Amino acid sequence: MTTTGIGASIEVAADGAVSDLMSSTSRQWAAAVDHRFVRELFAGSIDDAVMRDYLVQDYQFFESFLSMLGACVAHADELEAKLRFARQLGMLVADEDTYFVDSFAELGIDPADYLHPELTAPTVGFRDLMDDSVASAPYPQLLVVLVVAEWLYLDWAESGEEMPQRQVHRGWIDLHRGEAFRGWVQFLVDELERVFPEEEDQSSEAENLNRIWRRAVDLECAFFDNVYDN
Repeated sequence: MTTTGIGASIEVAADGAVSDLMSSTSRQWAAAVDHRFVRELFAGSIDDAVMRDYLVQDYQFFESFLSMLGACVAHADELEAKLRFARQLGMLVADEDTYFVDSFAELGIDPADYLHPELTAPTVGFRDLMDDSVASAPYPQLLVVLVVAEWLYLDWAESGEEMPQRQVHRGWIDLHRGEAFRGWVQFLVDELERVFPEEEDQSSEAENLNRIWRRAVDLECAFFDNVYDN
């Protein structure tokens, strides 16, 4: 197993498919983990306007993300995996949605502004990637998008040591770090490794999964960049 470098908090087989996926985007992944947004979030110095734009856009993934987890409940090939996804659905409703609503109130964001905002290009791109995965419904494709979305967030959330004081900053970090979230990401990575096409079967399916992985990582980086471009 390897636990060094990018993605170090998660165990992956050094010669496995997930390790190859990670290596193919190591530069972009590292740039996202060390992004200006992440540094300012930990420092508590991020401008409220930037935080507002970021959270409003990120909230637009919530429905699609729930649909992805629901699709995984339906299409996972083992009962224990189905149960794990079902438990995560409950956590999102109880914890993450509460954080969003409380943070919108703290930042003075009107419901109309976060329920029906104008979507940026990265938001549209990543939401389309999620919705396409749900519509096509192959379990490995769902997992690829989930692994990128959750593992990259775990990486940046565990990259800092000093925590900011304001709840709107600290709460977003706390949602994406710690033993429970790390265990969730490890489960996703293990599942992707388990169901990734066998070497003798790797053809268009594996190529498609690699393409989706790279697209997802690029969109995550663009999402961070975009909040400073407005």
